This record gives sequence, C-alpha cells and structure tokens, in this order.
Amino acid sequence: MFGSILEEEKRRLGTNFFGDVYEVVKLIPAGRVSSYGAIAEYLGAKGSARMVGWAMNQAHTLLDVPAHRVVNRQGLLTGKCHFENPNTMQERLEAEGIKVINDQIQDFEKHFWNPSLELA
Repeated sequence: MFGSILEEEKRRLGTNFFGDVYEVVKLIPAGRVSSYGAIAEYLGAKGSARMVGWAMNQAHTLLDVPAHRVVNRQGLLTGKCHFENPNTMQERLEAEGIKVINDQIQDFEKHFWNPSLELA
C-alpha cells in the first residue's frame, strides 16, 4: 500500500520531483538548514513535505546532496535514522557550527534557510 501511495504522488508531482528536491538541497549553505515543507512549497508542491522526506530518505547516501541540512519545521532531526548511524546527522550539523541538543537545532530561526526567500 505504501509503495502505491508513493507512486501516485510521484505521478502527481512529476517523475523528476526527487531530482528537483536534490537540486534545492544542494543550494543550502553550510551552517544553515531548511525544512521538508519549505522545500516542497518552493517547488510548488505545498502540502508535499512528506514527499520531500521520502526524497531525503534516499539521499543520505548521495555524497553531493547534504541531506543532513533538511529537518522538520520545528528543527528536529527526524531523518537521522536514515543515515549510516543515528549520530551522523547531528555530527555533520555540529561540524558546520549548528548546536543540537536532544535532536533539536538550537536557535533554529537563526539557521533556517527558506528557499522561497533565498532563491527569489
């Protein structure tokens, strides 16, 4: 059932949606983060944050896609379980100067990168 929902969403959003997500994520500067919903909205797919999440689930192994910079709308590291170990996402963010406590980005608003504003 889950697979059919994913396929239906891919058809609705276009077959290149994951690629479009990856291109936006590549633009997030080091030391900044964005959210699944902000990326979906920028791509004209408001309400498709879950699809951005599915794209990120598959992107954590792509070396040129900084998937660690995409978090939920509250700054929580909800995608950490998709990395090679659960601490990788936090370690990468902290290496870029972002403080994380209990899977929560500190000063989230300060680090937030909104593609709709930044790429306008």
